[in-house]
Amino acid sequence: MLAITNSIVLNGLEGIPICVETDITKGLPSLTIVGLPDMAVKESKERIRAAIQNAGYAFPVKRLIINLSPANERKEGSHLDLPMAVGILKAAKIIKPEIDDMAFLGELSLSGEIKGIEGVLPMLIGLKEKGLTEVYIPRENRNEALLVKGINIYVSDSLTELIRNLNEGSFETIESEGGELEEWFTEDDVCFSDVKGQHMAKYALEVAAAGGHNVLMVGPPGAGKTMLAKRFHSILPPMSYEEVLEATKIYSISGLLRQKLMVKRPFRAPHHTISNASMAGGGKYPKPGEVTLAHNGVLFLDELPEFQRQVLETLRQPLEDGVVNISRVNGNMTYPSRFMLVASMNPCPCGYYKDEEKECQCSPHLITKYLSKISGPLLDRIDIHLMLKRSNYQELNSVRQGETSETIRQRVGLARAKQRLRFPDKITPYNATMTVSEIEEFCQLGTPEVQFLERAFSQYKMSGRVYHKILKLARTLADLEDSGTIEMAHLVKALMLRMPESSYFDGGKNG
Repeated sequence: MLAITNSIVLNGLEGIPICVETDITKGLPSLTIVGLPDMAVKESKERIRAAIQNAGYAFPVKRLIINLSPANERKEGSHLDLPMAVGILKAAKIIKPEIDDMAFLGELSLSGEIKGIEGVLPMLIGLKEKGLTEVYIPRENRNEALLVKGINIYVSDSLTELIRNLNEGSFETIESEGGELEEWFTEDDVCFSDVKGQHMAKYALEVAAAGGHNVLMVGPPGAGKTMLAKRFHSILPPMSYEEVLEATKIYSISGLLRQKLMVKRPFRAPHHTISNASMAGGGKYPKPGEVTLAHNGVLFLDELPEFQRQVLETLRQPLEDGVVNISRVNGNMTYPSRFMLVASMNPCPCGYYKDEEKECQCSPHLITKYLSKISGPLLDRIDIHLMLKRSNYQELNSVRQGETSETIRQRVGLARAKQRLRFPDKITPYNATMTVSEIEEFCQLGTPEVQFLERAFSQYKMSGRVYHKILKLARTLADLEDSGTIEMAHLVKALMLRMPESSYFDGGKNG
């Protein structure tokens, strides 16, 4: 007898529906799985056999063939245990009702327990998009499933319970939760008011948050670079429901979801010993890397020159395109990676090049070698370059409270609201992601501004990318000041935020 059940596998974040066809015929007892199964799927034969027997049912002593269709897509994951076991039970007439329109996800233990799996959220969304709205999942994955609306989700702890529920029609369903994101959003434990002094740096980070710009902070040890970076995400507005689902999907397939919902924007701060695969993603079966885990959030790289140069170069594609493409023998994956890069570094190995209080102990050659670890193309992709100085005693000892993250976040939210109206059809409606045609439309300049920018272009020997970033920054500055046009003051500020690298990337020649 032929039985059909449904499931799904993931290619990156996209779901590929799988039709599980089970046929029982006369012949020597055997169980064969075809359709490009990986090793985890092949090994499921023994798990399924033991689970059915320990659930109190006889395993068919006949010739069994399971086909995973489409046959040209590689199948991986232990979540295919349950649909294959249900298919065998249906073909053996142990499960009587029709189940052709139902989908099943779950790993089986030898005792017949249905165990939780990774990636339930993107799988359920993929099934819903393909019109499969009746899905059985492990009870352990209940919290993730609550996020998906418009789908009937049933849960069970064991194969025995599932068979009884199917035969009796008594399903345990769960209700999806859609509450308002504002109800889920909570304040961070860190706040910009904790930072004494560094007013220019705070303002620059506000501009970065408002327009989605990348930031590089350069300064001596103790200037507050790390402290500022760790508070940067606290001034970013809450994520939209679509962004929340996208972030939760990424953490779900990575096995890193420790809560029901990824409400806050991700903040990733990998150590400088990170490998290429960990940064960009990869492995034998590709998994998301740090650039994807930081999607819709912040990627913080502390002590930037300490990272391997080849690791830093992997950032170039995601910074430019917002995606990362991973090619492996076992498949090609495309993961989203629209993040804001916040990086910090010392100006030299000892940290005191051009410091006003401590003398630098590094030779020009050593400084050049240190700074050359960061390539020009990578620097080109960073919108804001800040040169920080250490706060003085009066600033550190001041009782005056600075602006809170909430106050700054409100201004950032207003600026981003203008950008959403300006780019209603864009996935990431930020000034930092403007195309050349959008720059020409929304960053028009008057004659004095054009002449000023022409002189600056020649003086600083700008690349085309830097020129466009100056215009994008000026557009963000105008949005923060609620100005419909880019004025001279906005261009001057944008240039100040972008060009300080000329003062420290000279290899110590002017020190």
